[in-house]
Amino acid sequence: MQVTTAAIRWLALSLSPALCERDHSCPRDLPATVYAHRMFLCRQILVEKIMNIGRAGVLSLIALLGLSGCATMSADECVTSDWHAIGYEDGARGYTAEQLGNRRKACAKHGVTPDFESYQAGRERGLRQYCQPSRGFSLGAGGARYNGVCPGDMEADFVDAYNSGHQLHTLRSRVNGATNRINAKEHELDNTHDRIRSTEAQLIGVETTIQDRVLLLADLKELSERTGQLEAEIAELIEERAISEQQLAAYQAVIADAGF
Repeated sequence: MQVTTAAIRWLALSLSPALCERDHSCPRDLPATVYAHRMFLCRQILVEKIMNIGRAGVLSLIALLGLSGCATMSADECVTSDWHAIGYEDGARGYTAEQLGNRRKACAKHGVTPDFESYQAGRERGLRQYCQPSRGFSLGAGGARYNGVCPGDMEADFVDAYNSGHQLHTLRSRVNGATNRINAKEHELDNTHDRIRSTEAQLIGVETTIQDRVLLLADLKELSERTGQLEAEIAELIEERAISEQQLAAYQAVIADAGF
């Protein structure tokens, strides 16, 4: 699944009203002009946050929001809905029992009470579709959270598969984390080399005073020491990543044999 910058921005903007209202940073009962201004600021902050959490974080966020999202229903939907079908869809998506509470609140505004028994019967059927080991593995591998919704006779297999997927996610994260740290250290090393060249040029400049040369030499000494530190840290991280890559490859072979 490719998560592009445009997709991340769309996600942030589309989710912002519900999220901004839910955390009370932009309650609906504000005057219209104040509400619009608060929503604009909240959207900007939300876009920045989601842009910064990376692909894995976005996937986890999508999964989390899917499991705990608010239910909004119109008056017609509340009156005419097939509550068994709604329960089935909620169960098949792994929604917790709190989702019915969200739907009850939504429909209470229209004077409608959900059919609890039909909803529960449908949700139980949907959960049996959701709680397949393959789904558990996918959730774990994506870094999503399991909310303990599976029936007792299916939970053990689901959780085992989820844990297998989560271990894969952990090993991948270690490799990616090491790569990110290597890139950051290499970027700092490049900047340090640039500063060394600039300092050396100032050192031999005809207008540089003796006092300035003394300070520049001290700077060069510090920069040279930092260069050595960075090179050692990069070498250590490369070794750490190589070990993590070996562990990941070995684990991928194990789960492939297990059918994942």
